[in-house]
Amino acid sequence: MPTTLAEGVASPSGASGAPDHGHRHLGLALAVISMAQLMVVLDATIVNIALPHIKTDLGFSDASLSWVVNGYTLVFGSLLLLGGRAGDLLGRRKVFISGVVLFAFASFLGGIAQSESQMLGARVLQGVGAAIASPTALSLITTTFPAGPARNRAMAVYAAMSGAGAAIGLILGGALTEISWRWTFFINVPMALIVLVLAPRVLGESRRQSGRFDLPGALTGTAGLVALVYGLTHAAPDRWGDASTIAYLVAGVVLLVAFVLVESRSSHALMPMRILADRNRGGSYVVMLMVGAALFAMFFFLSIFIQSVLGYSSLRAGVAFLPFSVGIVTAAQVASQLVNRVDPRWVAGFGILMASSGLLWLSRLTETSTYVGGLLGPIVILSLGLGLTFVPMTLTAVSGVRTEDSGIASAVLNTMQQIGGALGLAVLATVSTTAATNHGTSAAAALREKVASGALSPEQAKALSGAISQEAMVHGFTRAFLVGAVMVAVAAVVAVSAITLKHHELAESGSGAVHLG
Repeated sequence: MPTTLAEGVASPSGASGAPDHGHRHLGLALAVISMAQLMVVLDATIVNIALPHIKTDLGFSDASLSWVVNGYTLVFGSLLLLGGRAGDLLGRRKVFISGVVLFAFASFLGGIAQSESQMLGARVLQGVGAAIASPTALSLITTTFPAGPARNRAMAVYAAMSGAGAAIGLILGGALTEISWRWTFFINVPMALIVLVLAPRVLGESRRQSGRFDLPGALTGTAGLVALVYGLTHAAPDRWGDASTIAYLVAGVVLLVAFVLVESRSSHALMPMRILADRNRGGSYVVMLMVGAALFAMFFFLSIFIQSVLGYSSLRAGVAFLPFSVGIVTAAQVASQLVNRVDPRWVAGFGILMASSGLLWLSRLTETSTYVGGLLGPIVILSLGLGLTFVPMTLTAVSGVRTEDSGIASAVLNTMQQIGGALGLAVLATVSTTAATNHGTSAAAALREKVASGALSPEQAKALSGAISQEAMVHGFTRAFLVGAVMVAVAAVVAVSAITLKHHELAESGSGAVHLG
């Protein structure tokens, strides 16, 4: 953590004029929250590079191997609302620590797994722990740091961890897999132990809110998210018309509509409708949904391009994403300063347009592109844009929320990112596969015509078929990047038109002090 940042969050009263929230170790508190969030986010990608080794050692089939990733994502995204509300009702520090304990235990189980069923069980349990820890981590920031520059800096670190975590996961995954794939799980244990030792000492406990768990809302909301995420995961890239895909998607939508109806009538709602009624918060959620959709797909396609087209090893592929991590952390710090003087919609709008231009640049890739000539520039532009986006959108998503709702407001934000990731990967993978298939079919037909006319021998055509296959794959990726650029550009319009919160209002919209005990 930069010295200037630690100094900024250590003395919030002097920095912002906001009332002291009672914490004397805000720098350590931020480090604890950020480490937990980094641990949760990087786990979504750190295992990816280790998948071939896991498949070999534990005897996974091709069909079941994807569930090492999907099992975690599905449970994580589906239980976020429940995890966020648990923090509001039971005490955020207590729930946060419980989530970290469960996540660490599940990580240890994943590291010692000896079979397919043990690995999948550990990944599901990791998803549960992550869904408990992640929304309470964000809500602890809103209730620990006073509104203004201190909270803006804290949000910058949190957003940097959230955004850079996926890239850091690829780097760590590549390095640790060189030792043993099991260390992609074991690495979480010492990180969690540091969090568990420090959290009770530097994080204050929130007051328990009156109320009880909304069981009908929990059942319909969780089941709806499970069905929707599973349906999207199952659909891509060419199973949108399958009866099972349609059934899951329809069931997900129906259950989520039922969830909204239940919540609108419940006196102890899991997600009070006032959370979505605020224009700034609703706009922030939509933006994060759309940006998350493009971000998840970007990592997926670039990871394949770097290893399959450029021929990088797993470790070198991870290092190739290092500029992304540096860019997003740097831009997040800049954004935390800008939002003190510039309205958040303009900071985010500019950042989103930068991200869109980075994706547009990636749409110009070819099978002969190099890392420096074709990837480095757009990766840097994309990371800087996302860093400028995450901080103001996270701030506006939780700004002005009631103290008793900060957990669920944070959970909705995380849920939007997860649903956006599943949706984006499903849609853009379909775009990529369709474009690649069409391009490959046309190129193969042209090749056959040349053989028929005598312009090429069968042996020459066979030698060219591999190059055509790679060319078609890259063409599919570029079409996906192009559609992603359009999606992100639309998000910029939403940010500028829907977010009306002024920069000075961010410093006045604290969500209340926490009770230290």
